[in-house]
Amino acid sequence: MNGNREPYEAPAAAGSVAVRDVARSLAAVRPCGDSAGLIDQLRELEDMKSAAAALQARIAVAFDAAQRRTQREQGVPAAELGAGVAAQIALARRESPARGGRLLGLAKALVTEMPHTLTALHTGQLNEWRATLLVKETACLSAADRCAVDGQLAADTGTFAGAGDREIIAAARTAAYGRDPRSVTQRASHAATERHVSLRPAPDTMCYLTALLPVAEGVAVYTALSRHADSLRAAGDPRGRGQLMADGLVERLTGTPGGITGIEIQLIMTDRTLFQGDSEPARLPGYGIVPAGWARDLLKSKGCTGADAAVAGVALQTWLRRLYTAPGTGDLVAMDSRARLFPPGLRRFLQARDDTCRTPYCDAPIRHMDHVIPWSEGGETTAANGAALCEACNYTKQTAGWTSRPRPGSAGTNEIRHALELTTPTGHSYYSTAPPLPGTRIRDAEAERPLAGSAASTAPNTRRELRHRAKMLKRARAASSLAA
Repeated sequence: MNGNREPYEAPAAAGSVAVRDVARSLAAVRPCGDSAGLIDQLRELEDMKSAAAALQARIAVAFDAAQRRTQREQGVPAAELGAGVAAQIALARRESPARGGRLLGLAKALVTEMPHTLTALHTGQLNEWRATLLVKETACLSAADRCAVDGQLAADTGTFAGAGDREIIAAARTAAYGRDPRSVTQRASHAATERHVSLRPAPDTMCYLTALLPVAEGVAVYTALSRHADSLRAAGDPRGRGQLMADGLVERLTGTPGGITGIEIQLIMTDRTLFQGDSEPARLPGYGIVPAGWARDLLKSKGCTGADAAVAGVALQTWLRRLYTAPGTGDLVAMDSRARLFPPGLRRFLQARDDTCRTPYCDAPIRHMDHVIPWSEGGETTAANGAALCEACNYTKQTAGWTSRPRPGSAGTNEIRHALELTTPTGHSYYSTAPPLPGTRIRDAEAERPLAGSAASTAPNTRRELRHRAKMLKRARAASSLAA
C-alpha cells in the first residue's frame, strides 16, 4: 500500500512563513561537533515536533469547521455533518482512518477545551503522546469540567516537568474524579462494554492475542492458566511456565492441543517454494510474510495434501488452489463476473490479492468487497474494478465528494500491479497498489526496455531474458494458495 501524492502547499498569508520554508530550513541544519551541542539540538528538535503537533491540532479543527460549513451549504443533514473529515486528516498525515479519528478528537479537545495543555504542547513542555493521555483521562467530563481540570493541572506552567506517563495519568484521574466522581464511576462501569479480543503480528512468525477484560475476569483467567501450568510443572513437564500457560490457553479455547478447529486459513506461496525448496517467503493472511521453511514445516506438521490425507488417516485436509500471476509484475490474472455481488471465487481472489484494506495507510482486516467504480455508475463486477476494504473505509468512500477509480500503476513508480486512485472532497489524490505476492520480482521497466536501434536489443542477456519470460508465460507461473 502507498499514499504517494504531489506535495501540496497552501497559499501563505502575507507575512507568514510557509511550511515548505520551514522544511528547507531544517534540511540545512547539520549536527554539531560537540556532544553538548548534539544534545541541545535533539532537545530543540523535540520541541519543534511538539510545536508542529500543536499547529496540526489547530489546523485540523479549522479544517473540520470548513468542511462542516461546506457540507451544510450542500444540504447535508445535520446528523451527517463532518462525515469523512477524519479520513481526510488520516490520509494527509499518512495514518490509518481509525487513527485519523483519534487525532481529530484530540485536536478538538485541545483547541476548544484544554488551552493549557495545548500551550504546553506548543512550547515543548508536553509531547503529543502525553497530551493525548491528559485528553483521554478527562474524556468523561463535560466541557466545563474538562476546562477546569486543565486549569487545575496547568501543564503550561511546568507541572509535569520530569514526570513519567504514569504520574501524568494519575494526576489527571485524580483531578477528574475530584471534579465529577459520578462521571468517572459511570465511565468505569461502561468500560466493561468495550471488552474485546484482538490479534496483531509479532516478529518471527509469532502473534499477540490480546483480550481486554474486566479486571475480575482477567485475573480469573490468568489465575486458572497459572494453576494449570504449575500442576504440569510439578508433574515433570519440561516446558517453561510461560509456554505451558500459552499452550493451555490454546487448548482450552479450541479444544485441541494444536489449535486447529476446522477453520480455513490460507497460506500463499510460489510453486517453487512448495515443491522445489525455494527460499521465497510465503504470506499468511491476517499475519503477513513468513519464512519459506516455516511454511513448508507447517504443511508437513499439520497434514497431507489432497487424497493423501485420507490415506494417512489425518483428520486435517489441505488442498491446493492455483493463483496465476503475470511474469515479472506479479499481477494476478483477472477473474470476471457479470453478477452484482462478488461471487465466492472472486471474493477469495480479491482477498488473496489485497491481503488487508486497500485504503492507503489502512491495514485493517477485510470486511467488504467493493466496486472501485460503483455499480450504479456502470462499474463492473470484475477483479480490475474490485477492491477489498474494511467496513469504515467502505462507508467513508460513499460519502459525498469522494471518488475512486482504477489506475494502471501507482504514481511515480513502474509497478503495474492492481492500483487505484482515491480522491477526497478537497481534490487531493492518494494511490494504493496491491501488495506483491510471493515470488514477485519487480524490475525497473525503463532499464529493461532496450533503446531503439541499439545493440542492447540483441544482446545475449536480453535474448535470455526474453526466452525466460516466454517460458514463464507459457507455464503461467502460479502462486500456490494452500487453504487448511
